[in-house]
Amino acid sequence: MTHIRDFELDSLPRAGKQSAWLDFAARTGGGHWRLPLLTVIGAEAGPTLLVLAGVHGDEYEGIAAIPQVFRETEPQKLRGRLIMVPVCNAPAYEAAQRSSPIDGLNLARVFPGDIDGTVTRQIAGWLCQRLLPHADFLIDLHTGGLAYEIPLLIGYIHDDGALGQASLAAAAAFGAPVLWGHPMPMPSGRSVSAATALGIPSLYTEAPGGSGCDPDVVACFRAGVINVMTHLGMISGDLNQRQVTHHLVGDGNLDTVIHTPVAGFFQREVSLLQSVKAGQRLGAILDANGNEQARIEADQDGLTIMLRDLPRVAAGDGIAHITQLYRRGA
Repeated sequence: MTHIRDFELDSLPRAGKQSAWLDFAARTGGGHWRLPLLTVIGAEAGPTLLVLAGVHGDEYEGIAAIPQVFRETEPQKLRGRLIMVPVCNAPAYEAAQRSSPIDGLNLARVFPGDIDGTVTRQIAGWLCQRLLPHADFLIDLHTGGLAYEIPLLIGYIHDDGALGQASLAAAAAFGAPVLWGHPMPMPSGRSVSAATALGIPSLYTEAPGGSGCDPDVVACFRAGVINVMTHLGMISGDLNQRQVTHHLVGDGNLDTVIHTPVAGFFQREVSLLQSVKAGQRLGAILDANGNEQARIEADQDGLTIMLRDLPRVAAGDGIAHITQLYRRGA
């Protein structure tokens, strides 16, 4: 095995593909925590695309899509480099939960990380030191995980500058049914905010969560990565896109959501992408006898972009997020 500190992307031979494991931290029971790495180096020079998945350990469609892209990508027909990490957060993935059971941290909130920090911070630190600086574009594949329902979407930087325009063009090429633009500045701690700080355009996905792995979402993610490769000139071919149904804009910070003030059972009364008004009832928190403990209301006019799907809630859990339809000039 190779420790990630010794890994040199530029040393990989042209016109080749390989799967590897990169050690990054010692495990208490012996051995190392490792990152899986899939690389395809084209026969010709071109852009470097970095694709991440499994940043949250309970989000599976990106983990399934990446090996499919790897198998389909032929080095002789590739211009540039395709670098993919199917499971970034190995401790959370092993525990089948969103955040790490080791240090309790959410990997998607600690970028750019710290290679001398706890395990989660080390993962972010090594990704930012050894892989991200080589990238010309980043895609981070997410879903709603076990607890949340989010429409199948592609998130991009909503900005008139070069970074924003590159992000928007790639989002349109990706081919998801919902586009969600996020005005600058990007919320801190994310892989996309780390990329933005380095001047690297980026995208991320979301999709309905759950305990399974939806083949339709996997197919969209697979086609989307290939579409972006086509858009960047890394491969030749036609785009395989889905019809856009919604173009939305909002800060995209799913930490600033509507929270439940009490524990109980969330009975929701609206659906995803439903238009709501500020103060409108979204649902209620019930006790075990079915008595209403708290009314959940929309905090602004807009569309529901995220809803709690796991009914059991603790006080402070996120319940819903409202965003806006995109209008030219917004």
